[in-house]
Amino acid sequence: MKNLLLSMLAISIIALSSCSDDDNGTDNPLDKFTVENFKGDVTESMTLDASKVYKLSGKLLVKSGATLTIPAGTRIEATTPTSANSEVRYIAVEQGAKINIDGTANSPVVMTSDVKEAEAWGGLVLCGYAPTNKADASAGAEVSGLTYGGDVADDNSGSITYLRLEYTGYKYTDTKEFNGLSLFGVGSGTTLDYIVSYKGGDDGMEFFGGTVNASHFVSVDSEDDGIDFADGWSGTGEYWVSINSTKSGIEGSNNGDNGAATPMTNATLKNLTVYGMGEKPFYLKEGAGKMNINNIVIGGLADGKAQAYFYADDASKDAAAHARIDAGDIKVTDVKFVNMGEGNTVKTVAGLTVSENFSASGAGNGINKPDWMPDALNTINATTTVFGDAVKATLVLNEDITSDKTLDANTTYILDGPVIVKKGAKLTIPAGTVIIASEVTQANAAVRYIAVEQGAQIFVNGTADAPVVMTCAKEEAEAWGGLVLCGYAPTNKADASAGAEVSGLTYGGDVADDNSGSITYLRLEYTGYKYTDTKEFNGLSLFAVGSATVLDYIVSYKGGDDGMEFFGGTVNATHFVSVDSEDDGIDFADGWNGTGEYWLSINSTKSGIEGSNNGDNGTATPMTNAALKNLTVYGMGEKPFYLKEGAGKMNIDNIVIGGLAANKAQAYFYADDATKDAAAHARIDAGDIVVTNVKFVDMGTGNDVKAITGLTVTENADATGAGAGTAKPTWLSDALNKAYNGTTIVQ
Repeated sequence: MKNLLLSMLAISIIALSSCSDDDNGTDNPLDKFTVENFKGDVTESMTLDASKVYKLSGKLLVKSGATLTIPAGTRIEATTPTSANSEVRYIAVEQGAKINIDGTANSPVVMTSDVKEAEAWGGLVLCGYAPTNKADASAGAEVSGLTYGGDVADDNSGSITYLRLEYTGYKYTDTKEFNGLSLFGVGSGTTLDYIVSYKGGDDGMEFFGGTVNASHFVSVDSEDDGIDFADGWSGTGEYWVSINSTKSGIEGSNNGDNGAATPMTNATLKNLTVYGMGEKPFYLKEGAGKMNINNIVIGGLADGKAQAYFYADDASKDAAAHARIDAGDIKVTDVKFVNMGEGNTVKTVAGLTVSENFSASGAGNGINKPDWMPDALNTINATTTVFGDAVKATLVLNEDITSDKTLDANTTYILDGPVIVKKGAKLTIPAGTVIIASEVTQANAAVRYIAVEQGAQIFVNGTADAPVVMTCAKEEAEAWGGLVLCGYAPTNKADASAGAEVSGLTYGGDVADDNSGSITYLRLEYTGYKYTDTKEFNGLSLFAVGSATVLDYIVSYKGGDDGMEFFGGTVNATHFVSVDSEDDGIDFADGWNGTGEYWLSINSTKSGIEGSNNGDNGTATPMTNAALKNLTVYGMGEKPFYLKEGAGKMNIDNIVIGGLAANKAQAYFYADDATKDAAAHARIDAGDIVVTNVKFVDMGTGNDVKAITGLTVTENADATGAGAGTAKPTWLSDALNKAYNGTTIVQ
């Protein structure tokens, strides 16, 4: 081997020393030898030594018939060109040659530079015999000048696994630049897996035709495109991540001279994350070719960028690309758009249809480091990583859910209008998910709320340490609508079929054990949007919800109307907390038949708890029949526990009630007089309302009436209410008790 053999054999230039660059402690132990002046032609098969650091001082060319093997942990550093040696540093593999890079998850191969800047050196170039549609391939590859292309689809240029390329992209001219990894006519017999390009001056990886497949590609901070394929590449790309490229995240082309050239680019791409880039996140360019793209998370565009997320130049400039789009040759399914930026409303170029999927995971973990990316491959030095800190994605929600959807706890969802879970569909919301309703403005007056139709289901799977949060950008009561459930359980409301008070959805039926899903550990903030003085959303509105539905550990904070309200139904509810509601804390009516246990209602403007039968007919059936136990009702208006509109039947046990301001004339258990609400008094007189184990606290000066005339209550000084009297109960976890802005809810 020319030059290379000289450098390998010359003992005077092989020094026992620490490497001059301490860029990566894991790849560069202090006891490594340094091989200077590493360049030349590899004409015979050879294997490098992982105990040495190789100083690339020019072009290293693996010649036809030779194989260069680079074992795990090997480090190659391109040196800085000097006036005495201005030769470009790069490694290239000719047609008929092979390179085997045998890195491992814990010990990758690293190719880097003394200069820690993009464009410092040329990178790695492979040339094979696989097909390309570039007519002048025989004239030589763009950067190395090596011939490429042919008719050997399964050509084998070797195997590359666990390789990190840093600071590549040397520029000859503005149109002639190296990439991190350049693949010219590389065949499907070649293996490409777990390859990272970091801070490249041009593209991270680029395919110029060929048939090679590529998996686990990561391109970060490229100054042109993250990953680029063109010239008839026909292969599969799987688990690709392209982050923070200056131009496109992924650019897919057919041929820059003839957009309809054959063999046409035919790419199968799946499990992709494309985030943070210029105006054209996924650029369908120069004829585009055929593509089947599935499971892609794409986003991170800066505010005010006018291009579509899937973009092509207009038809007058790129008719061939539009021909592919119009023919349905470009298929895009399971897309999740995140962090699209203000003013970027165009998701795709005209004519291209994409199917969205909230559950799309992209390369495995949305826009964050996937689990398959090992720490050793991700670490540049002790303080720098390829992937930075975890990023919270943002996704707009403003369309109905017609099929089963699961949200992603790593994504913050912006509720930008009504979202209705349609009959037959299920919406699942995992622990830790945050949904933020955007502020209603004149320009966008659609009310923000989430509703679940009859026959649909919602599963809110919060935990004590990671509740689900539904809040609003405007931190004021009445800012948005809240959550509405509609079921098939009985109600005594004659006009239920006319639609729920706020969503207009039909509710009610005869299915007592109807199942609208499960809600656990949910916090609702700033709800209660008001249509009129008599038509307002609550935090949680339950219209004829059935007993098979689970409701447990739900908090309403600063609602403009009631915290929670039951409109008929048979659902049971435990661990309900309503704080600072501007109407009632918790309200039930219209024939609700269920059990409420461990309820805490604090500082509501009107009643702490309001229990009704029917506002039009106080004796309507099925009659409200509520079993309530372990309640704390503290701090409210004139009617702490309001027995209203026929009241219904109630069995109330173990309640702490108090906190009325001085000289409020109403009773603590109150009903309007018999001339106004004869039906409620009929229930009281019949003994249908039973109240036992009551502790009255802080009744306020002048408030001597504990219960309306005729209602007997049994007092118990040891009553604990919701568990700790008027204090925070132990079952209310700190995470559930803290509002999204950090305010403690129950002191």
